[in-house]
Amino acid sequence: MDASILTIAPGAPEPIYRQIVEQVRRMIAGGQLPPGELLPSVREVAGAHAINPMTVSRAYSLLESEGLLERRRGTGMAVAQGTRRAHPEAARMALLEPRMQDLARAARELELPASRVLRRLGQLLEDET
Repeated sequence: MDASILTIAPGAPEPIYRQIVEQVRRMIAGGQLPPGELLPSVREVAGAHAINPMTVSRAYSLLESEGLLERRRGTGMAVAQGTRRAHPEAARMALLEPRMQDLARAARELELPASRVLRRLGQLLEDET
């Protein structure tokens, strides 16, 4: 895994360590990070995104305490062997549910028509960049 696969938004209301945790959780649940896959080092992620190494270390430690990552002497952090390749669709949707609720609430507050929001969401889902 390359450090650039993570998307960090420094100005977002969600703390950076939480952004890392949530992204790695989703990549594991979706099968993008299979068991045994090595994660980039703390220094590599911190350098690639210009963030404090302690922030990355905190995220990795939290994922390790949840049993999603394991430390490997001499090589760093890897996806734990006990994790399933891809979770069932319902479990993956559950990970997305809080963000969908936030999106729906924001769209209602902005009085945007559902059809327009759904059309834009469809465009974003199809966009590879």
